[in-house]
Amino acid sequence: MAGGVGSRFWPFSRVDKPKQFLDFFGTGRSLLQMTVDRFRPLVPIENMFIVTNVAYKQTIIQQIPDFSEGNILCEPARRNTAPCIAYATAHIRALCLKRAGLTAKNQDWTRPEMQANIVVAASDHLILEEEKFRDTIQKAFDFVSTHTDICTLGMSPTRPETGYGYIQFVRDESDKLKDLGIYPVKTFTEKPNLEMAKVFLESGDFLWNSGIFIWNLQTISEAFRYLLPEVADRFREGELLMGTAQEEDFIEQIFPKCPNISIDYGIMEKADNVYVIPSSFGWSDLGTWGSLYELSEKDEAQNVSLHSDALFYEANGNVVTLEPGKLAVVQGVDDMIIAEQKGVLLVCKKAEEQRIKQFVADAQEKFQGKFN
Repeated sequence: MAGGVGSRFWPFSRVDKPKQFLDFFGTGRSLLQMTVDRFRPLVPIENMFIVTNVAYKQTIIQQIPDFSEGNILCEPARRNTAPCIAYATAHIRALCLKRAGLTAKNQDWTRPEMQANIVVAASDHLILEEEKFRDTIQKAFDFVSTHTDICTLGMSPTRPETGYGYIQFVRDESDKLKDLGIYPVKTFTEKPNLEMAKVFLESGDFLWNSGIFIWNLQTISEAFRYLLPEVADRFREGELLMGTAQEEDFIEQIFPKCPNISIDYGIMEKADNVYVIPSSFGWSDLGTWGSLYELSEKDEAQNVSLHSDALFYEANGNVVTLEPGKLAVVQGVDDMIIAEQKGVLLVCKKAEEQRIKQFVADAQEKFQGKFN
């Protein structure tokens, strides 16, 4: 999934080039490129699909030259993760039907050509232990290939984080899957306040919601049909057009009519067949400046300077990033975000970075989109 605008990383992340296309760590690889590289040993490149906004198609072609243009699925409008995943699911189902010589009207889930195992991942996550990550994904693939259940990965929490959703799982000693490290999910919880996050951490029964999902094609197709019919019905209108030359025109017509809804709210929180694999492989969703700060190398005063030169005096816990060739001199402030890019300078308290989305909206309204 690579269609977001990453507004919480403004002004570094902008509408014309959001965070998934940026090199945050000076490695020469964008977050999207790192994501594709991460999956190459596990999934053939021809079996990968990128769902993105139509505005970013050329950027993807430039960043991943060996990626098939036909595997870039373009959304004509932003409608959150459920329609995004429904689109990819419908496209993959059409390919499987074609492979089996079937049509949408006579699909047969027992045919081996219809047995597709799918992993859904965001394009802007950071994974430090990639071999361990791939081993975990393979375990999930093995599970969903023999079970009609939904699987997700839950990250073992290391601190009372208020920026992530949580998954509560059940330690059922009678469940045979516990020997495999796979557990039933009891509840999904939205981002908690600090006190509740501390309770979650101390209980040992809660995991961070990674937003990584694994299922087989039949399971997710039926989940949309029964749990989110308002999305499934839109794609069913043109089932016979998926996988044909008419697919793009069909998506152009129906996608903007889909509700704006997340896969967590639309499917995961409603389903009664969700399992989780507690995992630990150095994961971060890089959703905020704060999360980037936590992962970055710091000086003796806990300051971080990203891709830029900076001098710090009586300053602690700050994160600074500037355009190349510029110097920041920071004196007498603590725990600040100081970010400058393309004519915008942001100076914001790290503790109040959730307000950045409002800053973006205010700038858009006052300056007619000049600094989007």
